[in-house]
Amino acid sequence: MITQGVQGLKDVPDLLDQVRRYDAFTPNNDPYGEHDFGQITLEGTTFFWKIDYYDLDLHMHSPDPSDETVTARVLTIMLAEEY
Repeated sequence: MITQGVQGLKDVPDLLDQVRRYDAFTPNNDPYGEHDFGQITLEGTTFFWKIDYYDLDLHMHSPDPSDETVTARVLTIMLAEEY
């Protein structure tokens, strides 16, 4: 999912590629080792991406995010100011 602020940008394919290749996780920005949040700067604009873990109906958080049989993972990419 991309936010309204991201939808109108011309560099969406480049942004998606950077999210796909993101590997700048450190103990400071990923203290639990979940790799579920990141920050990217593209042509001077800062973006955040995050992964949320929902139940399969997408109504509430998953009862067990580690269990793919009860979890739907949703990736959201947004402008930093939309966070």
